[in-house]
This record gives sequence, C-alpha cells and structure tokens, in this order.
Amino acid sequence: MLQGFMNLLSLCWKPFGHEKGNHGANGVLGGGGSSGGSKEGKDGLLWYRDIGKYGSGDFSMAVIQANQVLEDQSQIESGQYGTFVGIYDGHGGPETARYVCDHLFKHFRAIAAESQGVVTAETIQRAFRQTEEGFTTLVSESWSTRPNIATVGTCCLVGVIHQQTLFIANLGDSRVVLGKKVGNTGGMAALQLSTEHNANIAAIRQELKELHPNDPQIVVLKHGVWRVKGIIQVSRSIGDVYMKHARYNREPINGKFRLPEPMNMPILSANPTIISHDLQPNDSFLIFASDGLWEHLSNEKAVDIVHSHPRAGSAKRLVKAALQEAARKREMRYSDLQKIDKKVRRHFHDDITVIVLFFNHDLISRGAVQDPPVSIRSALEHR
Repeated sequence: MLQGFMNLLSLCWKPFGHEKGNHGANGVLGGGGSSGGSKEGKDGLLWYRDIGKYGSGDFSMAVIQANQVLEDQSQIESGQYGTFVGIYDGHGGPETARYVCDHLFKHFRAIAAESQGVVTAETIQRAFRQTEEGFTTLVSESWSTRPNIATVGTCCLVGVIHQQTLFIANLGDSRVVLGKKVGNTGGMAALQLSTEHNANIAAIRQELKELHPNDPQIVVLKHGVWRVKGIIQVSRSIGDVYMKHARYNREPINGKFRLPEPMNMPILSANPTIISHDLQPNDSFLIFASDGLWEHLSNEKAVDIVHSHPRAGSAKRLVKAALQEAARKREMRYSDLQKIDKKVRRHFHDDITVIVLFFNHDLISRGAVQDPPVSIRSALEHR
C-alpha cells in the first residue's frame, strides 16, 4: 500500500512531459521531463535559458564557466506537489556537486512520499543527511583508487515551494535574495533569506571557536582571508570528508589538506540552516546564486537589475552585470574579459550560477500548479 503511494508521489514530483531529446546537448535531466517551454542558448562560456514556466510562475537560468572543469551544478524540479530548486557550488573538483545534483532531490522526493507529500524542514534535513552519508560511502569505496575525492566538496543551496510556504536550506556561501514590493511605491526591497557559512563572517568565526574551544588554530587569517584551519573558507558543506572524518585526513591525500594534529571531532558540518517563509502577495521574485555573483553584485543591485528589466533574460543579465563589474575591478574592458578562456578566466571570476523564480500569486493562493511539470539540470555538457 505504502509502496504504491510512493510510486504515485514519485510520478507527481517527476515530470512526465513529452519532450524526448532532453539529455546531453540541451542540459535537461528528467527522463523526458519538460523544460518549461524554455529554450537554451550558449554564448562562449555562458549557458542560459532566458524564460520558462515552472509550477508557480516563470523562471530564468544562467551559468558562466570559469574553471577548467565547471564545478557548479543546478536544477529545477517542479510538479504537482511543489517546486525544488538547487544550486551546488563545488570546490576542489566537480564530483561532489554532480553527486548532489544526482541524489539530493531523489532523497527529498522519497522522504516526502513517506508523509503523503507533506514537506517540512525535517524532510529537507533528512534529504541532506542521506546525501552526505551517500557521498561519504562513495569516498570510502573510492579511497584505494581515488583518495583525493575525499578533498572535494560543495556548497548546497536549496529552495522548496510547498503550497504557500517557501523553505530555504543552505550549506556554505551561496545566497538567495527575495525581491519584495514596497507598498504602492513601485519600489522593490531586497531581503536576504539564506544564512551563509563562511569564515570571513565574524559570527561564523565565533561559532567555530565555541565549537572548538581548545583549538586556537580553528580559524586562521591567511593573505587577508579567514579560513577554517587555514585551508577552506566555508564551515559547512556536503563532502570535504577529510575535514569530517580522521581516517581520510592522512596520506595519500595532498599534504596541503592534512592537519598537523589529530582530528578529535568533525571540523566541518553538513547540517544545513533551514528557514521557512510564508509567501505574501508582495513577494515578487527570488534570486538564487552561487557566491561568484555576490562577489561582484550587492543584494540591492541584483534586485534592481531584475526589477528594472523584462523577465526574459533576467539570470543572464545578472551574470553579465557581475562580469562587467569583475572587468571594471581589473581595469579591463568587458569585451576583453570575454576573450579569456576557461581556467585562466578563474583569475578574474568564479563559476557563476543564477536561477530567478518569479511568483504567480494567483496560482499560489489557489494552490494550483502550472502544467506540464518541469525537470531541468543546467550545463551538463560543460567540461
């Protein structure tokens, strides 16, 4: 009986549209799931979908590659029971971000099925925990042949819209910002919804010191940047098991990752910060983005760019604004930055992923969902 219901719920979350050629070249993953009517485009290292429809409104997506191998992954899954958005900003390699993109939503969907489709913070928490456990198992199985996978990790930003509630869960320093209408003024306020876990934030340094009171080197300032154990900026992630399990902090991993003293407890955490927000009629849109965007644009600037232009192309417009600012900081022309190839490009900016969700409050207030369901995974073809 339960299995039958789980199968039904799986169908409700997993899109079943009629587009067949959606793997590979167009970056869509969904077993035939719809792309929400969006068409992809490429411009050099930029991948984008200017506009499409998801369950509760419109969306726009864009990714720019800077690393030799793209380390960002992202997805939108939207069906009868709600919408799931994920941005996974990898570091040390692409493996963890790809693993999370393959498994986190599947765990979330299965856990939601156990409670007849009801989504709570605990649903999301368990999905994160199962994904972390699964990746740790993969590291264990790969240790003898690929030990350096122990040093790969990813930030993980997730948004879930269930009925009239928005859940935000975060590990690391990606960010989601809400564009909120200000009365009848025509203005738009920027409200950051996510909590970031980066050692350059004083509150995070204090949190780490309280968790590790006997370790005076738990955070170290190196070249003007605060790092956990002098190695990594983020304090929470999926993966990075060399900073969570002592058995992986040893040879043969690269010496720069090995700690000089025994690890008595995990240094990094995979426990996300989760908030819930009741959607209001003046909530206009959400900007989800990896930290590469926020290095160059303030919350207010990003919201103003989206608010001041047509919806189509919003994500691409944000990426280009960040690149223009990156070029300005290096006293170079944007057109010259565009000519720089991946890998070398990383000296100027990071991989950047942006997803903008616009709300249709007529749908949300009625508990209605647009058809067809959507399943999109961005930039799979980037190597």
